[in-house]
Amino acid sequence: MAKLQHCLQSACIYVGTYHKYNNSSLYGKWLNLSDYSDYDELLTTMYELHSDESDPEFMFQDYETPEFFINQGLISESYISKDIYEIAEQIDSSDYDFEVIVAYAECMSYYHKEVEDLLESLSDSYYGKFDSDENFVQEMLEQDGSIPENLPSYIYIDWTSTARHLMYDYSTSNGYYFRN
Repeated sequence: MAKLQHCLQSACIYVGTYHKYNNSSLYGKWLNLSDYSDYDELLTTMYELHSDESDPEFMFQDYETPEFFINQGLISESYISKDIYEIAEQIDSSDYDFEVIVAYAECMSYYHKEVEDLLESLSDSYYGKFDSDENFVQEMLEQDGSIPENLPSYIYIDWTSTARHLMYDYSTSNGYYFRN
């Protein structure tokens, strides 16, 4: 069984059924999504777990997953997307750490859209990770040549004010910076 790393590594669901729940039973089991190579393998395990029912209606009574999957509409109490493994594969094979993708989605309210679109849009606007707005702005201006290398020592730049003005065109989440 292939194991997905990264974004599904910490995702798990507690799978019960509505029938059991309606009959005062919380019987189910925690399943780690990274233990399954695809949605069909996960679904097979869920059916085996509740084989005492002829047509179980699965209920995800609890889940521990990055908010990204919830915000993308991939997991809820009564639903897990059949595309979750393909989406995870796209994320894991991208050039970005999962944290960068999550930060971008938060900054741009980029939810319920195709992951390919999200990744393409991200590649156009991602600048990197910085400790502060001032550090971001200073490095950005130094790299694009806006500030000469041999700036005289008697010239001082108010990085706080400069950052405040330039940040109108940028967004940040968890230290990751993106152009709006």
